Amino acid sequence: MRRNARQHGFSLLETLLAVSTLAVGMLFVGGTFMTGIYLATVSTERTIATVVADEALAKIRLYGIADPNLTADECTPYTDLVSIPASEMAYPSMDPNDANSVPQYSWDALCRRLGPDSQLAQVTVFVSRLNGSNTRYWVRDPNNEELEQTEMPRAVRIKVLQESDDEEDELTIEDAVDSDETDEYLFVNDGATLIDAKTGEIYRVLERYVDPPERIRLDRPWEGDVLAEPDGGWVWVIPKPVEGGRSPGVAIYQEVVRF
Repeated sequence: MRRNARQHGFSLLETLLAVSTLAVGMLFVGGTFMTGIYLATVSTERTIATVVADEALAKIRLYGIADPNLTADECTPYTDLVSIPASEMAYPSMDPNDANSVPQYSWDALCRRLGPDSQLAQVTVFVSRLNGSNTRYWVRDPNNEELEQTEMPRAVRIKVLQESDDEEDELTIEDAVDSDETDEYLFVNDGATLIDAKTGEIYRVLERYVDPPERIRLDRPWEGDVLAEPDGGWVWVIPKPVEGGRSPGVAIYQEVVRF
């Protein structure tokens, strides 16, 4: 009498374990792809930012910065020193007569004389991405410190203090104008870059605390003037768009230019 051969197979539990293991592996692989895409995007933007900064510095040399208002004790926006068309601060260069000319990046710059009689200027160039044609960005009116809106990202001065309980690497952000009902500490998030308005020193924000939300921690101790209450001091930063969202800042470059 012939016996039927026993048939062997996988149980339901074994199948579920195999599928679960495969799913976990695919999640890790998918995460690796997402990280790779993000790093590739950052690398591309940094490469473009280098080109934008080189073009910005070339235009600054072309237009010049010889101005009696350029001082050694304060960073001055380049647009306050020279009348330069807004289209020249876009990349790719924008044709104001062409409606289809849509730039993807823009630049802004701060200038500071290296000495009272020096012909050298420290130039800090901010490179930003444009988040959309209808996106609005903050800018501060130099005459009354009120916040206004503009079409391209600009560096904005914000007031900072070092309160009695702040560490050497901590700053507290204070609204320059209380009446505008805009919380200026929202201009600064983790990873933001700050420029000391007096010295041009660059600081990176490691953390903006949850409580209190107006206090930030820098990557190194503050080396500028004492920011004692109530006067404090100022720093420059590229804030988020008016409606919120991702910060437009891509990179910051600094170079000494002879004029």
